[in-house]
Amino acid sequence: MMKTKINTNELSTAIEEITTQGYTVISDFLQPEQLQSIKTLLPRINGQFLGRNNFEGDKTERIYSLLAYDKVIQDVVEDARIMAICEAFLEANFLLTTSQSICIHPGETPQPWHADDVFYSIPRPRPMVGLSTVVAIDDFSAENGGTEIIPGSHLWSDEEIGGDYREGGSERDSTFAERMASQSIALEMPAGACVVFAGNTLHRGGKNSSAGPRQALSNQYCQPWARTIENFFLSVPRELVREMSPKLQSLLGYSVLSPFMGQVSGSHPLKALEPGYLPPVSRLDPHS
Repeated sequence: MMKTKINTNELSTAIEEITTQGYTVISDFLQPEQLQSIKTLLPRINGQFLGRNNFEGDKTERIYSLLAYDKVIQDVVEDARIMAICEAFLEANFLLTTSQSICIHPGETPQPWHADDVFYSIPRPRPMVGLSTVVAIDDFSAENGGTEIIPGSHLWSDEEIGGDYREGGSERDSTFAERMASQSIALEMPAGACVVFAGNTLHRGGKNSSAGPRQALSNQYCQPWARTIENFFLSVPRELVREMSPKLQSLLGYSVLSPFMGQVSGSHPLKALEPGYLPPVSRLDPHS
């Protein structure tokens, strides 16, 4: 794993920007060799999943459980700078909630405005339940579907949002859509940069009116007591998890929120990674 050094001043700035404006950008996030490895990996595994609705996008390609495909993605997931930011906003033993690639192809329409931790029905304003990252694999621009974000929206109440953003209905409300668009900015980021934002910050993938695709990664994290978007226990084989770092194992849920949330039959879930592990219920003789 490539070790990334934490610059204390840059970390303090990132935490301050997320606290006040809802997001920060790490311009030199990926090392050149990491970026090249990811650019080589993604074409090999693309072609699996096109969006099924306006939110996912019918011209947007996604690969879920992305960290299971290659070590380079695992290194990105547990990047020391991202872990330090998560530690500033989330409780100990926070979790990875989704790991995916997002390729917006030409002709895609704008995504509905949304917040990534909208799944948690806690009235706003509230502290974030999740923290999101979007890593640019291609240069982001206003023309090719670069992420659009609304600074300060992580502090808004439900009344201040004032639209049906939970189900994507906002796009049918011209007043809401115009109000959001008037306060948003399109992130212009070079390939290798990463935007980190509060899970309750309103944002969307923009429309792609360019001639080429816009490829990105999105790793998102959540509080250790929140249900994750992806069920990694089922999507990532235990044989693969065994080979991962202790930090990644914890992020995937092989950890406990004190005193016992996440336990497996009264034991720490790491025991489930031991070769030959069988839960107590499977050891019962059904004929006894």
